[in-house]
Amino acid sequence: LQYMSGFGNEHASEDPRCPGALPEGQNNPQVCPYGLYAEQLSGSAFTCPRPTNKRSWLYRILPSVCHKPFKPLEEGHLTHDWDEIEPDPNQLRWKPFEIPKAPQNKMDFVSGLHTLCGAGEPRGRNGIAVHIFVCNTSMIDRCLYNSDGDFLIVPQQGKLLITTEFGKMLAEPNEICVIQQGMRFSVEVFGETRGYILEVYGAHFELPDLGPIGANGLANPRDFLVPVAWYEDRQVPGGYTVISKYQGKLFAAQQDYSPYNVVAWHGNYTPYKYHLEKFMVINAVAFDHADPSIFTVLTAKTTRAGVALADFVIFPPRWGVANNTFRPPYYHRNCMSEFMGLIKGHYEAKEEGFQPGGGSLHSMMTPHGPDADCFEKASKAKLEPERVADGTMAFMFESSLSLAVTKWGLQTSNCLDKNYYKCWEPLKSHFNPKCK
Repeated sequence: LQYMSGFGNEHASEDPRCPGALPEGQNNPQVCPYGLYAEQLSGSAFTCPRPTNKRSWLYRILPSVCHKPFKPLEEGHLTHDWDEIEPDPNQLRWKPFEIPKAPQNKMDFVSGLHTLCGAGEPRGRNGIAVHIFVCNTSMIDRCLYNSDGDFLIVPQQGKLLITTEFGKMLAEPNEICVIQQGMRFSVEVFGETRGYILEVYGAHFELPDLGPIGANGLANPRDFLVPVAWYEDRQVPGGYTVISKYQGKLFAAQQDYSPYNVVAWHGNYTPYKYHLEKFMVINAVAFDHADPSIFTVLTAKTTRAGVALADFVIFPPRWGVANNTFRPPYYHRNCMSEFMGLIKGHYEAKEEGFQPGGGSLHSMMTPHGPDADCFEKASKAKLEPERVADGTMAFMFESSLSLAVTKWGLQTSNCLDKNYYKCWEPLKSHFNPKCK
């Protein structure tokens, strides 16, 4: 697999089997090279300011309009109905989500989508959803595109070979990939596979502003990878299924050819991937904590300055050197919603119970922080330079929206840890008015 590098760049790519497939000097000539069709994919309004204007031109064997009418498709556990069950403000934690066994229960990426929580509404173009995907088989002669928003995909177990209209990407655990609104893709897996998805409606992911950090640091633009053009001119007489996620529902249409017939493309609206080990960590080197926003990889902004629709934040391996400081995360109540997942290892604030492939949700103003065992150990630890989170990668989806948990998340998944609250019960008072 080959890639081009750079976040949000103007890229141009053509399959080497058809040199010169990109038109010269214009986007939409009367006749395209090789008899191709020109098709624009717009990721923003035509009149958006240039820094936020997103579009790509695709040169394909047949335009994507050639399909039969869409018909409703069973959604399974995919939903945006946030009122199907009463709200729950408690601290919530899930055990690892179960992957179905093949061949008894074959499940691909689409049928394996399960909505855990979310807020907002795709028709109003404002909101997010957190999904869990579990699958054991590849998508065969079917693809998905999301009319509602962008998918940020976090593989936790198993590799994903993702074929898109722009080319192919391999996403492994400790990598992420983003499939932006409207892009058709299929997922090939190689066994039992699991991961997390952050979906955003109405905004695209950006690199966060660096402010006083300066010009470099966190996720560097050069480390984001974009696939190169690859096409197949393949007829599918039995029918190729194109699945659309539209207004929170699934619809399917049939066509008799592969949608991956893009011979060349150019533009700045693409799928992309990023390896989390490339992240340049910024941290406190004197005392106290910097806010966890210094670990932001990608952000989807709202119209309010500094307030994110959603942030993707990681807690990577790093050095802890702060003096006279309680080093694990402090106790906290937040005006944001925090969903956490674990790709590998053990999270420093809760080494027991929070497992790879599981998750936790601390809702708006719900208190949370290190468990009792972590507090006691960290309060007595000798403060010297130490490696933090080696062999671990935890992450957070943080949102300014108040997230509702689905019935699947609270009941049907059967993964909710109903004893989560007990990890704080052993905390005891150390108050002594005679001892400063």
